[in-house]
Amino acid sequence: MNNKIPPPILALICGLSIYFSRPLFSEKIYVYNNIISISFFFFGTAFLVLAVLSFKKQKTTISPLHPEKASVLVISNVFKYSRNPMYLGMLFILISLSIRYNIIGGIIAISIFIFLITKFQIKPEEVQMEKLFGEKYAQYKKRTRMWI
Repeated sequence: MNNKIPPPILALICGLSIYFSRPLFSEKIYVYNNIISISFFFFGTAFLVLAVLSFKKQKTTISPLHPEKASVLVISNVFKYSRNPMYLGMLFILISLSIRYNIIGGIIAISIFIFLITKFQIKPEEVQMEKLFGEKYAQYKKRTRMWI
């Protein structure tokens, strides 16, 4: 794997950068910020929890650093809609933080998160999944989007 930083740690770093970069950008407060932010946080948390429960139900690894240890290709539940619902959940939580605290800094941090997760986590994971599950993964990849 090319990634040396576990995805939850990368999401945490990006989230902290959204919060602590607030003084660098003008504040934009809108009437519905909190409602929208809470909605994204709820959906992000739901995606994360449902993805983890799907892995647990199939009795396969959830470790993003060792995809070669996967014993089952999970394609049910939230995996019907996204090949990477845990990363999507993290993304929704970062969007939530951006809406609540720092839209401009959030756009920058989210762009970095998407780039790094795609290049150093998702792409290498897909190579491993193709090796492990062959045509079954290729078919899944054709019908399910990488993010959403």
